[in-house]
Amino acid sequence: MDVLTKEQRSKNMKAIKNKDTKIEVILRKALWAKGHRYRKNCKDIYGKPDIVFKKQKIAIFCDSKFWHGYDWENQKKRIGTNSEFWIKKIGGNIERDRKVNETLKSQGWTVLRFWDDEIKKDITHCVKIIEANLINL
Repeated sequence: MDVLTKEQRSKNMKAIKNKDTKIEVILRKALWAKGHRYRKNCKDIYGKPDIVFKKQKIAIFCDSKFWHGYDWENQKKRIGTNSEFWIKKIGGNIERDRKVNETLKSQGWTVLRFWDDEIKKDITHCVKIIEANLINL
């Protein structure tokens, strides 16, 4: 059973952003400060990557642990409220991410995915991974 009313839950869910999230902004600012220029949330690229280097065909996704199912086999056991819905929802997100990765790779793209904690705790490492991929192409 949910501890929030239907209206409160609806308000909370509507407030969740799908672009320009905190982790995306952190990574973009770090890349910009290093002189890297990119596109963001490209609608014309399958999966609408958060950050794109079009010339080099690099697509970057900033994934939150909850929405994208980090350590999903263990985490799904911990869902208490409305577990059937959330297991289906996040399982679908994981499958969609897999399909996006496969499709982009088949089109010659390099796909990089970073978990929110990676970005928050070690942005320098994330930028180095991106730069290594920019140089290798």
